[in-house]
Amino acid sequence: MARVAVVVKVYPDDVSIDPKTLAERIKSKLPSGYEVLAEGEVPIAFGLKALKLVIAMNEDTEGGTEEVEQLLKNIEGVQEVEVENVSRMQ
Repeated sequence: MARVAVVVKVYPDDVSIDPKTLAERIKSKLPSGYEVLAEGEVPIAFGLKALKLVIAMNEDTEGGTEEVEQLLKNIEGVQEVEVENVSRMQ
């Protein structure tokens, strides 16, 4: 079964939320079949930092990235999720 790497930018709902803490919260909430491969911070404005994640998931997941987007949006502290790229892993 092929896997894809999904690059997402996660925007916190408050400037006081630490991106590292948010990343740990996300990792603990992802179900099996999803794996955070990499994480980083992207400065936005006025001290706000978005969290950039690379998440591995099965290529044949029904609905594509919609499920992972909804999972992330439902985590406390997440305001918005933006998928930047999807690519097949080898």
